[in-house]
Amino acid sequence: MELYIHIPFCIRKCAYCAFDSFAGCSRAEMEKYVAAILREAACRQVLLTEPVETVYVGGGTPSLLPPAMTEHLLSGLKKQIGFDHVFEFTVEANPGTVSPEWLDVLRCHGVNRISFGVQAVQDALLKTLGRIHRFDDVKKTMNEARSAGFSNINLDLIFGIPGQKADDWIQTIHEILALSPEHISAYGLIPEEGTPLFRDLANGKISLPDVDIERDMYDAAISAFQNAGYHQYEISNFAKPGFECRHNIGYWNQISYLGLGLSAASMLKCAPDDINRFSVRWTNPESFNEYYDTIGNRDSFEKRKENISQSEARFETVMLSLRMTSGMRRSRFRDLHGHVPEYWYGDVLKRLRDQGMMELHDDSWRLTRRGMDIQNSILLEFMDL
Repeated sequence: MELYIHIPFCIRKCAYCAFDSFAGCSRAEMEKYVAAILREAACRQVLLTEPVETVYVGGGTPSLLPPAMTEHLLSGLKKQIGFDHVFEFTVEANPGTVSPEWLDVLRCHGVNRISFGVQAVQDALLKTLGRIHRFDDVKKTMNEARSAGFSNINLDLIFGIPGQKADDWIQTIHEILALSPEHISAYGLIPEEGTPLFRDLANGKISLPDVDIERDMYDAAISAFQNAGYHQYEISNFAKPGFECRHNIGYWNQISYLGLGLSAASMLKCAPDDINRFSVRWTNPESFNEYYDTIGNRDSFEKRKENISQSEARFETVMLSLRMTSGMRRSRFRDLHGHVPEYWYGDVLKRLRDQGMMELHDDSWRLTRRGMDIQNSILLEFMDL
């Protein structure tokens, strides 16, 4: 089972960010929120039917919590839930917001993986994105994390930024590889409605790179990272051998997870003999006051639950497994849904294989390189079947 904790605090909200996060919150608000997470952990403890094996603290900017508050949160979670079986424990951080004291607290509580949001190495592009750090902060923070003993570090990157040239992206790739992180995530920018970036694009103040240039950027990343020894195991994720993000793989494999905090999502799988439901899902409220009121309120909690049918779960298995380069393993699909994928999707799979979009390799259906380029269109073929 997996555990996610959402920390919604930021110094300044990024121009492209659509996550539930808030800038300018006081220390008192942070303390109140941490206490609420620990209360929620106590209330939800009964839902943990299996040992927690991965933990992920995301945001927002978790590194904004002062060391003493981080200590209180992590020690409280360990007491409420128990981390004896945790083998991967990730915390997100923003370059320039960490301190040696904060990093030491993480290490003392078993955090063994840290993820930094870098996005670009050009300060002008970081400004376009509304990031508060500069690339010098990234290099300094990496050194601090290594000195603190972290040997599993992820760096997040974005390509397709307004104003970003192909040479900018190549420079970003080279600078990131020089830092030698164990894991790299490289995402194409998706302008989300309601964000400042989306409004500036709609008003013509800025424009995205040409789609062909963006595709060339993605191809350049795949080639450079693979040549440097990073295995692409998912559409946007690359890792040195043995450093794949187990928490994210758990999501893609539909492992049960519990989310704590504002807007955090949870999914608990039902018993195999439940023919009507595959799982139960719910998402926490998006406002502080509603979140605080929901904790311990059984009626409010029950109203937020959603039953996921077997047919919905089958499509989600297709959608999530095809994100990974290993693809959709037939034996695992059978274990989850009673039959191999051909039982429901035989005609679609044959058609996509004939078109060169999918292939059957070592008992797994997976997208070809051509198929990955149009993944969303391919998934439409599996809907409502």
